[in-house]
Amino acid sequence: MLGGRPLQKKLLLSKKEKKHEIKEIVIFENPEKLKPVLSRLTWKILLMLHQKEMYPMEIAKKLNLHEQKVYYHMRKLIRAGVIKKVKEEEKKGAIAKYYKANFPALGVELPIGGTTLSNLGPSLKSKSMRQFLYPILRENLFDGKIVVGSPDPHGRFKTSARDGHYASFLTFFLGQFAELPDDFAIKLDVDIKAEKEEGTNLILVGGPGTNLITQEINAHLPIRFNMKSSEHGFLFGGLVSRNTSNVYTADTIGVIAKIINPWSQKKRVIILAGNKAVGTKSCVLALTKFWKQTLRSYQGEDYFATVIQGFDLDGDGKVDSIDVLE
Repeated sequence: MLGGRPLQKKLLLSKKEKKHEIKEIVIFENPEKLKPVLSRLTWKILLMLHQKEMYPMEIAKKLNLHEQKVYYHMRKLIRAGVIKKVKEEEKKGAIAKYYKANFPALGVELPIGGTTLSNLGPSLKSKSMRQFLYPILRENLFDGKIVVGSPDPHGRFKTSARDGHYASFLTFFLGQFAELPDDFAIKLDVDIKAEKEEGTNLILVGGPGTNLITQEINAHLPIRFNMKSSEHGFLFGGLVSRNTSNVYTADTIGVIAKIINPWSQKKRVIILAGNKAVGTKSCVLALTKFWKQTLRSYQGEDYFATVIQGFDLDGDGKVDSIDVLE
């Protein structure tokens, strides 16, 4: 409390190296209110009480000062509302009152400026990433569905998807920049019929063997999966590029693409799909961890595709790095 009014508290967001840190900060109405805190000795006491709970005599001994002088400055801090008593203990027949700092940050706020949290993510500062995710992610909102293959046998191949769980890593990444949607954002490929008919932005995770929606739009992709007819349905012959005619058959290879939604011209579809499940994982890693490398040639177009190959650099049997082949 300050002058009978509660102190205004906010959150202070700062970046240290590659991590973001949040502190609770108390905002003073004007600089005059900060005066009791800003003397050199008062500031020393405040820093000590931020590190641990202490009683006045203990502080006086550490600072080699008379106890009454420490009491004087601590009373100013108490009146300012930035320290508080947390406990009492008996010390040599007397009661020692322990105090601690209330807040890790103090400040005066100007009534101007400010940046929305949605723009603070490191990747969304990149123009190419903002354009690539638009309009699925815009203005702190996620407008679309993430579609994964059903884990149960389904489709003409009666396959069970083993790459749908990679979508959880993707949603962690996207969650940095968007509020929680009202409805579940992830759908199974067998449950997306209504969204297709209504026209929805989609992110497809998984290749055409396990994700029926990827299978349906395969013919629209700049780099498509080679699906050959057979008496058993289809055989897959890897990825084929329309630009270079290159064929990519390795299990760790996949495609990241963006196209206009074939069911709604105003919506977009992003695809992360591999020849095998490990190829899909490579694509998810490429967009979430290695996005600068992945989108280096992206110029905002709505018809885009790039070939991703995953690598196991540390030799533990798991893909942990990628290369952009095309």
